[in-house]
Amino acid sequence: MSPTFSETLRAATLPVHEQANHSPYISALLGGELSVDAFAALASQLYFVYSALEDVAEQVSDDPIAGKFVFPELNRRAALREDMTYYFGPDWESEVKPLPATAAYCDRIREAGTSWSGGFVAHHYTRYLGDIAGGQVIRHKLKNLHGVTGPGSMFYVFDQIPSAPKFRDNYRELLNTAPWDAADRKRFIMESVRAYELNVGVFTALAEDMPRYSMS
Repeated sequence: MSPTFSETLRAATLPVHEQANHSPYISALLGGELSVDAFAALASQLYFVYSALEDVAEQVSDDPIAGKFVFPELNRRAALREDMTYYFGPDWESEVKPLPATAAYCDRIREAGTSWSGGFVAHHYTRYLGDIAGGQVIRHKLKNLHGVTGPGSMFYVFDQIPSAPKFRDNYRELLNTAPWDAADRKRFIMESVRAYELNVGVFTALAEDMPRYSMS
């Protein structure tokens, strides 16, 4: 039995996905080696990434293919704004800026996301499906290591998704049935890999400040 497209996609992106999950910054963050400021720094960069992605989602919501992947219940920007206020205060917008690696990531989301349906979905897939699952690990670390619940961790709260496993299964079925031909699917996989690589680039940039966040 041939693998489904979502299975092929997962296998093709696994190496770079693992690279992201085991990057020095994320490893230190989850290992309890960094202060809560490191979580704040990560959230600050994710704010720009999700702002770009959700801006594109609004633009493609009427697209017959991409529009099927636009789920308002996934939107993270409002939650991240709440987290920014918690970490940086009410004037956070004058303080929080995108790193060059983050700006490059956002530029690619806008470029790929508005050029064809698969470009948007590739970036949407790599972000939201990972955060629904893996993001919960970070949420628990925030609580257990730093006592942060509610504001400061709202990004990881998907309270409008009753069942994460069911949602992921339905999402994968949308991927499997999307009307992309073999060339489109190959292009989709390449864009997904690029999305993960850009994400790793953000982690690498954040890691430059790890000594400042060290709890040792």
